[in-house]
Amino acid sequence: MFQGFTDSTVDFMWGIRFNNRRDWFQAHRQEYLDSFYAPMRELADELYGQLSDALPGYALNCKVSRIYRDARRLHGGGPYRDHLWLSVQQPSEDYSGTPCFWFELGPEVWSAGLGYYCAKPLTMAKLRARMDADAAPMEKLTRKLNRQSEFTLEGETYRRPRGTAPSPLLEPWYGLKNFSLTHEEKLTEELFSRAIAERLRRDCLFLLPFYRYFAALDGDPDPRES
Repeated sequence: MFQGFTDSTVDFMWGIRFNNRRDWFQAHRQEYLDSFYAPMRELADELYGQLSDALPGYALNCKVSRIYRDARRLHGGGPYRDHLWLSVQQPSEDYSGTPCFWFELGPEVWSAGLGYYCAKPLTMAKLRARMDADAAPMEKLTRKLNRQSEFTLEGETYRRPRGTAPSPLLEPWYGLKNFSLTHEEKLTEELFSRAIAERLRRDCLFLLPFYRYFAALDGDPDPRES
């Protein structure tokens, strides 16, 4: 069971940031496995179990990122990441286009939320079409989002408008080409105990209706063919 991260977790993250070399990593590999990867895996398994229970029938997958960076995208940087993340989402050939819950821990900040790594243009077209056809469900979710302060809507916008939102409340969603509901803050004491697991559990419960709404978009008809 996840019991929290440790000072060694933070020490390793800073260590790999300033010593991003194979020899340093190999000398500290066990520290990475014990203080960073293992608790992240435990936290991932716990959240996965909770979300699977809350979303029966969704056949969720759970992943923890590799510390090794893609060799094709190093661009002069070191071969290792100084952060890890976990994600829970439905299986897909293109995971970047599927909504997912995530938690990420780096040497300076942690973040968590729900969203897309890279939403497909068709997904966003379906979202706009669904809001056009029936604005009420998304308006209800938006009011729910606006009543709290944990998560903020973030995302890249189109340069040119994609039409007119069906209501002023939905305007922030209508021009997005990609989005997430994100919380980020500096490293806090709760990371070093089970408190962060409890907080993430509550956060995921809050985000469940948003996930159900977004996950269903794949089943909507292609609005470009209407």
